[in-house]
Amino acid sequence: MQPTTSHPTAASGSSSVRQQKGNPIWVEQCQYPAGEANCFDRDTHTIFLSLAARPVRLLQIHDGKVYQGLYRKGDISIAPANQPLFARWESDDHYLQMGLAAGFVDHVARETLNQTVNSLEIVPSFQIRDAQIESIGYLLLAELQAHVGSQLYLESLANVLAVHLLRQYMAAPVHLPVYQGGLAQPQLGQVLEYMHAHLEQDIKLADLATLLDMSQFHFSHLFKQSLGISPYQYLLQQRIERAKQLLKQTDRAIMEIALMCGFNSHSHLSKQFRQLTGQTPRAYRNGA
Repeated sequence: MQPTTSHPTAASGSSSVRQQKGNPIWVEQCQYPAGEANCFDRDTHTIFLSLAARPVRLLQIHDGKVYQGLYRKGDISIAPANQPLFARWESDDHYLQMGLAAGFVDHVARETLNQTVNSLEIVPSFQIRDAQIESIGYLLLAELQAHVGSQLYLESLANVLAVHLLRQYMAAPVHLPVYQGGLAQPQLGQVLEYMHAHLEQDIKLADLATLLDMSQFHFSHLFKQSLGISPYQYLLQQRIERAKQLLKQTDRAIMEIALMCGFNSHSHLSKQFRQLTGQTPRAYRNGA
């Protein structure tokens, strides 16, 4: 939201993973002095997660209804696409703003239900608590701060968030199926072979789901039931294993190895390598 009474002040160290073509979700960390704003996005459902250290008194007007409350860290509001929203806050505010493409939510509903969805209406929400939305918000924030933006990871989070909105915040109930049993061995083998053959590429969740002709939501759940970890976690593990091999068996520069294994920088590889092995790539190569 762009304040109308004062100029925005960037949050310390903040940046954004902005929605681009093919990317259904974006996130931005915001910090503003007291002010007010009009918010309207025809194509995006917007979620605001308070990060404020101190409670902020907030007024919102949506569809003629007035909501007032003292927002605390972790409080959430949801502004559906194509619905204007006015907000006024009385003191410095700090929040995470998440945008989810309305067309993507419609696609998830159609794909998951395997039928035409005529009308999906998300209910606006004010000052709610939702542990799953909060968790997704912090995962996106961590991705933002790391300047990584893995396509598979972002799409996975977008799918989880879309399904959660469909299950919990629709004007009319949407009953999504629950999948059990995992992937059949030939299916799992096909997916793993594809991932191993394309480790250096920015693999998309849609690429993997399309291999098996199933919805992204369906695929993600069955994959995790089969291996106990998400497609993104498995891909990350395999990239680290390939990096280990290249570090020990070649004298290639670590930056070159990072790119060969699907990482976008030396620092990206180093961070993930340390998290999974407890060592830096250089220390691993030197046998420390």
